[in-house]
Amino acid sequence: MTAPLKQETIGQTRFKIGGMDCASCAAKIDTAVRRLDGVADVSVSVTGASMTVSHGGSLNDDKVLRQVAQLGYGIVKAEGGADGRASVAKAHDHADHDHSDAEPGQAWWRSRRAVLTLACAAALVAAYCIGHLFPVAERWVFVAALLVGLVPIARRALMAALAGTPFSIEMLMTIAAIGAVMIGATEEAAAVVVLFLIGELLEGVAAGRARASIQGLADLVPKTALVERAGGTSEVPAEDLAVGDVIVVRPGDRIPADGEIVEGSSDIDEAPVTGESTPKRKGVADAVFAGTISTDGVLKVRVTAAASDNTIARIVRLVEEAQEAKAPTERFIDRFSRTYTPAVLAVGALVAMLPPLLAGGNWNEWIYKGLAILLIGCPCALVISTPAAIAAGLATGARRGLLMKGGAVLEGFRRITAVAFDKTGTLTAGRPVVTDIMAYGRDERTVLALAAALEQGSSHPLAMAILDRAKADGAPVPPALAAKAISGKGVEGSVGGVAVFLGSGPAVGERADMTQVQRLAVDSLNGQGKTVSVLVADGVVAGLIAMRDEPRPDAAAGIAALKAEGIRTIMLTGDNRRTAEAIAASLGIEARAELLPQDKQRIIGELQREGLKIAKVGDGINDAPAIAAADIGIAMGGGTDVALETADAAILHGRVMDVARMVRLSRAVMANIGQNISVALGLKAVFLVTTILGITGLWPAILADTGATVLVTANAMRLLRWRG
Repeated sequence: MTAPLKQETIGQTRFKIGGMDCASCAAKIDTAVRRLDGVADVSVSVTGASMTVSHGGSLNDDKVLRQVAQLGYGIVKAEGGADGRASVAKAHDHADHDHSDAEPGQAWWRSRRAVLTLACAAALVAAYCIGHLFPVAERWVFVAALLVGLVPIARRALMAALAGTPFSIEMLMTIAAIGAVMIGATEEAAAVVVLFLIGELLEGVAAGRARASIQGLADLVPKTALVERAGGTSEVPAEDLAVGDVIVVRPGDRIPADGEIVEGSSDIDEAPVTGESTPKRKGVADAVFAGTISTDGVLKVRVTAAASDNTIARIVRLVEEAQEAKAPTERFIDRFSRTYTPAVLAVGALVAMLPPLLAGGNWNEWIYKGLAILLIGCPCALVISTPAAIAAGLATGARRGLLMKGGAVLEGFRRITAVAFDKTGTLTAGRPVVTDIMAYGRDERTVLALAAALEQGSSHPLAMAILDRAKADGAPVPPALAAKAISGKGVEGSVGGVAVFLGSGPAVGERADMTQVQRLAVDSLNGQGKTVSVLVADGVVAGLIAMRDEPRPDAAAGIAALKAEGIRTIMLTGDNRRTAEAIAASLGIEARAELLPQDKQRIIGELQREGLKIAKVGDGINDAPAIAAADIGIAMGGGTDVALETADAAILHGRVMDVARMVRLSRAVMANIGQNISVALGLKAVFLVTTILGITGLWPAILADTGATVLVTANAMRLLRWRG
């Protein structure tokens, strides 16, 4: 069968696959599905246990189900739940599923693979016993024990060959086992099959751990919710909540949906979602995320997102899709392994044939060595070395609020040499706060109270800053009579019989005279990039209130961490130069101010032409052109506001330090990949030499392959414990 011509992709269908535990499995499935008519592209994720098929029209799902099932894997069509749970019947009718589990999430020891491994091991033990009691029958009982495990392996090898993968691990195993029987090494052949099955079982357990790291995130969302309906509350499945429903969250409960608080207040523990260790106090009109915990208060929350689109669901989807996007290193290893496996067959054949033909060597001895080389050359450890580490890195990043769209992005972070930040909402909190209060003739508390009285009911950011400071300081906010805004100047009214005006310095000149000291104070505060409002009471300047959008608490530490990694940092902002330079000076960062979106994009291009690899951090909206132009675009935000669609990566919780953590995670993952490749190729090189010298044989060969695979997988799983 020839591969169909590529065509324009107009649709995608997602499938969940059971029993796919290594990159060789993914490669076989990828090759088999690509051969189907109408398929334009295939992306397979081992750790996500998923496959996305891009197709040029309507796709015959049954053909896909049958093609994959014939390879020995369980497959269902995913119907788009938050965790990718499938709802279509399994294609179990098509093949014996040596790989698949009977049920999703089933314990590994109850899987078909575990049963087959146990049966083969039991048959081998029985063969040893029978062979000891009846030596005449020894060869045949070992052949019978061998067939228990080899028949399913050979069937998978045949189906893979028919589906376009002739050089599979199962094919190498089948050739080696049959060859061993032919030269009389029947006992070893049976033992090697058992060891091979044990190795596959261990791979399955390790792959299950990687999947559990993401499934554990999905499981943060409670299964049920208390919803207010018809004047009472009732318990319903969380997945049935609709936008607009009002749910009740008790102290200690996990919040079952994204929403907005409509009644009550509580400290919210967001650590499960964002990694933020300190609970946040939230009240009416504040947003809350599914999976977070109300620690000390009863809340009523209006649902703002369906279960399939809440924060947790979107993170899980992002990570699963990211795991299907291969990193450059992973693509290279895939290409290398396609050449490597046939080369191993050729080397094995040459080792088996050349010494007897050219030097009169013993045929049985050299065929035995050639078969051992086939087992040594199994590519499992090599091909899993990269995807296992990439998947673990993506998973551990997601659990800490560091979201990256695929292995290419994760790998790309290690090459970053400069990071360009937006200012407002990125390096700063995005809202002004009161930084200074100067009183003249009255105390600071009275100045704040008079200003807050005039600003009551206003939604202007500066007014909100004054009201928030009054609330934080416990300053009384008396009522203001005849309060009115004066366009472009300020606000005035009467508070406790005192005529009060709050406005800009120039507007104050029409109502009161400012002393030289007061003017110098205003100039000094303006020089620090602060906005100054002047309070006039009964025609006399009573005080100054300075406000500024302040840096995030960790901004200075985050910039310092990037510099410690050898990365240049730059601020690109549309704000005025004085404010930008003041903020930049406090953070120790370069500043370029008064920029339009196209200016930011131009500067990114200039820096790239200097040879820098640029990451651009912004809110994903007015920074979109620069984010698109950068080598890696990062959206800074929280919860449902994260601009996942416009950037390569996103920081779920607004921490500047997380940019440095992404770089560190990338470098940790790439170091892990280097270790994995060294282990995989190093062990093969050692056993290749010892096999040719006659020191090791079939048993050590399969142990070398299995051992390398387990070591590589275990090393990759260490990344799940990465703390940054």
